[in-house]
Amino acid sequence: MKTTLEVTAEPLPQDLACLSGNLTAFNDADVGASGRKSLAVFVRDETGAIVAGISGYTAWGWLYVQWLWVDEKLRGRRSAANMLDAAEQEAIARGCHGAWIDTFNPTAEKVYRRQGYKSFGELPDFPVGRSRIFLQKKLQP
Repeated sequence: MKTTLEVTAEPLPQDLACLSGNLTAFNDADVGASGRKSLAVFVRDETGAIVAGISGYTAWGWLYVQWLWVDEKLRGRRSAANMLDAAEQEAIARGCHGAWIDTFNPTAEKVYRRQGYKSFGELPDFPVGRSRIFLQKKLQP
C-alpha cells in the first residue's frame, strides 16, 4: 500500500470525523465503550449572558473539565467552586468515580486544590515560564 504524509493547520471536518470514529471504534474494542457524554455548567447574569462556565465530559467513569472560565467581576466569589461542585454532582449521578482537570494558572491551581484536587503530573514550560499542572479528585457518592 502506497501512503502519503500530510501536515495541515486546517483539517477538513470529515477528516477529523474519520479519525475520531476510527479511534473510538479501536478504544471501544480495546477497553469497552466510554459512555462519553458532554457536561456543561453555566452561570448567567440577569440578561441571560454567560458570566462563568465549565465545559467538559464524562467517560469511562471520569469527569474531565476541559474549560473553566469566570468573568473577572465574579472572581473571588466561589463561582468556580460552585460550578465544580455542580459538575462533580452530575458526574457522580452518571456513575463517575473520579475527576481531572489541568491548568497553567497558579490562581486556578489554588482553587482546584481547595476543592480537593491533588496533583498527579506536571509539564514544565507549558507555556514558557509556567508549568501545566494536572490534578485529579476521587468523587464520593
